[in-house]
Amino acid sequence: MGATVKASPANFAADNGENGAGKVSVLNLAQNHDVHHQNAHTRGDPTMFGAYWEKMSEKGTITFTGAQSMSYYSNTKSICWFLEPELEREIRRLHGVVGNTVEEEHYVVVGTGSSQLIQAALYALSPPDADLPVNVVCAAPYYSSYPEVADIVRSRSYKWGGDARSYDRDEPYIELVTTPNNPDGAIREPVVNKPQGTVIHDLAYYWPNYTAISSAANHDLMLFTFSKCTGHAGSRIGWALVRDKEVAKKMIKYMEVSTIGVSKDSQLRAAKILGVVSDSCCSHGAEEGFEDEDEEEDFFSFSRNILKERWQRLSQLVKASNLFTLQKYPTQYCRFAKDMTDTLPAFAWIRMTSNEGGMDCAELLKEQRILARSGTRFGVDNKFARVSMVSTDQEFNTFLQRLAIIQGTNPIYI
Repeated sequence: MGATVKASPANFAADNGENGAGKVSVLNLAQNHDVHHQNAHTRGDPTMFGAYWEKMSEKGTITFTGAQSMSYYSNTKSICWFLEPELEREIRRLHGVVGNTVEEEHYVVVGTGSSQLIQAALYALSPPDADLPVNVVCAAPYYSSYPEVADIVRSRSYKWGGDARSYDRDEPYIELVTTPNNPDGAIREPVVNKPQGTVIHDLAYYWPNYTAISSAANHDLMLFTFSKCTGHAGSRIGWALVRDKEVAKKMIKYMEVSTIGVSKDSQLRAAKILGVVSDSCCSHGAEEGFEDEDEEEDFFSFSRNILKERWQRLSQLVKASNLFTLQKYPTQYCRFAKDMTDTLPAFAWIRMTSNEGGMDCAELLKEQRILARSGTRFGVDNKFARVSMVSTDQEFNTFLQRLAIIQGTNPIYI
């Protein structure tokens, strides 16, 4: 008599509007959200990964019975009592396979995406007895939602303090370090470096499909998100690796009060998907690098190949005109691939070579029905704009076509 729900690894065809693509007149690469519901918090929608999960078919499918996951509790013996043991195992396993972080000495705290975890971390790190809110800073260009995350609840514990490069106060602060950085893909380190401060490392993009894994990150508080790792943004799962037990407890308390834990269904789906990613790397033989024609392509190879081809096409198109430039990235040795690899960010940080009269780069793109996010949202000049590189093939191809029109470029370059 119980209800059974079957969750497949990807439902992108139903979610990304492809069935009505011919009717869409505005290409939304800033927010990848219905243009009638644009808001400041929307992220780039990682629908590019859908093709891989369609290929994986039943490997990423999980079935829930009607009686499953009914309790609030997952593991009463764990400090994070709502964390599913399967998810913790797969999180630690994947980090071990990839080698992008040292997780053995850290507690795992799960959240509803990394957005909730940022709030939980700010709550946990804020001085409890301070007379004034602690300043939250980040070096510009910074992730555009950081100021809003810090200020939306008008907390008496913390508030947005602006660009870390100009922060010179002799008082406690919290610095957010995103590396690779959103929006520009740069590798970042703390900027303020004062004894009164604490640091949150947002490592959402520190995976081998975006950048070389140069070392195993080993910071006090590190944030990761399911959406940027595998593309499953709709599951709303993120996790923090926290060295200090008391900080972890405070973050967990924040989760208890705000949402009484995190969806078990989403956690179990995330565990299944992360397990598939680890399996693909192990069966492919990560120690042999990215190329092996005799084995099924691992997830990170698949993603890198798509991003590499997209970056090559975009770079070729931009070079055909002098209207825009792109950020340049180094080639680095990757411990996961055991080879030199390119940096392939999830976003293109586009710069107008000239913005006479104060022309906004995002506004120029909008004239050709491309919705990008202006540099002013990231704390820098409006001659910059951020464009998603992880949209569907159809959206990306349309973006190149419209960019070519703006540049007056021959279609041969796309």
